[in-house]
Amino acid sequence: MKRMIPLLVLLAPVALAQTDKYSEISGLPALPSHTVISIKEKLVVDGRLSEREWADAAPITLLFPWEDQTGAKQRTTVKLLRDQNYLYVGYECEDADITARYENRDDPVYKDDCVEIFIRPSEKSDHYIGLEMNARAVLYDYFYPFPGKIEPGFNLDGVLLKTHLRGTLNQSEDKDEGWSLELAIPWQSLSKLAERLPPAGGEQWRVQINRWDGTEPQRRLSMWCHSGLKRAHPHNPERFGKLIIK
Repeated sequence: MKRMIPLLVLLAPVALAQTDKYSEISGLPALPSHTVISIKEKLVVDGRLSEREWADAAPITLLFPWEDQTGAKQRTTVKLLRDQNYLYVGYECEDADITARYENRDDPVYKDDCVEIFIRPSEKSDHYIGLEMNARAVLYDYFYPFPGKIEPGFNLDGVLLKTHLRGTLNQSEDKDEGWSLELAIPWQSLSKLAERLPPAGGEQWRVQINRWDGTEPQRRLSMWCHSGLKRAHPHNPERFGKLIIK
């Protein structure tokens, strides 16, 4: 028994290192989990999030991890639902000045007022699929073979996406209230990484949810989970939260 003790001491730091491959900050809270409930009726994707199913879904409130950013701290809540065909994501964004300049698929919408979801179905790799969407409902989607280079030529088929603005777009002289965005991702479009689609009840996927608010130099990034990075940057798959799919 005495001979086993040094071996255990050596193995413990290795296990810790495997969970901190990319993070730069230690001592962060444990990763959160969120349950996605199943619904029977297909939702009408109109950007308004007005169905009863949305009202019944539990919200995620995004956090502001970096105090050195200069943009306003404007609240963002996110809800998720599922049926046999789609993963639905609904965002509610407070916003006093709604700004979105980019208009075409795969434009750099992350430079606008923008919301994001990163989806990592399997724990077997750090690869994931990213969807970034501005207040015009323009989609930038990609495959990220992390820690390699983003592949923007990858496009998801059949994505449904709409926004609803409570204010005026690109009119900085007035004060807006905010905007909402409704997203439906076909399960089958995630076949590049997911092993079983639609996922069975009880499966756990890893997901990150973000919002880029404002334009340079007055910007702020809010997130579901702190990315563990010292500068405001969302891409770190080991810090994705846990999505429990019912």
